[in-house]
Amino acid sequence: MSWQRLKPGQGPLDYGNRLLLKILFAAIFFMLYVPILTLIAFSFNTDKRGVVWRGFTLQNYEKGWNNAALIEALTNSIVIALFATLISTIIGALVALLLWRFRFPLKTAYEGFMALPIVIPEICMGVALLLFFANTGMMETVVSWVWPFNLANIIIAHVAFCFPFVTVVVRSRLVGFNRQLEEASKDLGASEWQTFWNVIVPFMKPGLIAGALLAFTLSLDDFVITFFTSGPETVTFPVKVYSLVRRGVSPEINAASTVLIVITVVATILAMKLQAPAKQGKG
Repeated sequence: MSWQRLKPGQGPLDYGNRLLLKILFAAIFFMLYVPILTLIAFSFNTDKRGVVWRGFTLQNYEKGWNNAALIEALTNSIVIALFATLISTIIGALVALLLWRFRFPLKTAYEGFMALPIVIPEICMGVALLLFFANTGMMETVVSWVWPFNLANIIIAHVAFCFPFVTVVVRSRLVGFNRQLEEASKDLGASEWQTFWNVIVPFMKPGLIAGALLAFTLSLDDFVITFFTSGPETVTFPVKVYSLVRRGVSPEINAASTVLIVITVVATILAMKLQAPAKQGKG
């Protein structure tokens, strides 16, 4: 077929001159973004059931803002995601450094165990954490604590699920580190701590930001693990949406989901800004 032949100076993945790539890109865009755009559009719908377009309104956002239960669930999700991201990033970075820098017995086995939370079904992880919290008495103890400490079991569960992802991302970044930079820093008189803080950490920065963003999004939209480990008085946004959707999709749910999408997009943009190399001033 003529579209399979390469023109002079054209690469096999030249998007501008390949009809197949254009069709593939359009199909991927349609499958990924059209449902999201539909959700955002129907968040402004006047129809109470949110299924048929009736007209434009901003009242859904006002109703969602005045829905105390929905706002509480969204606040819980954001707080849990922030704490889980911070702790997961610290633990994941330390484990990545440990696996990258040192040799110790059963290192290969430890690396395999690190991948378990990633490869096993999430429902198995949720059941395992439920059994752990139930047998240790944390499920009953944490419920009586004041907010946000009553979210401790969910935060611990999210950290256990998220930090292996951070470890994988950070370690993949460290693989490309040039050890000669570290040796040069020591030759110039820098201490171990100065070398770590001024040479290794800046090199890790893109991996740390990417891992933190991944942990934040995983924690923010997690449903299965939260469903198993949350107490009766603790509700997160995904769990709240699930309970509401069982009675029908309302425009308020679409509005709250749109707000969550905006938060994720803003976090992604900030992460990309932080990952971008600093512009050097003109000499």
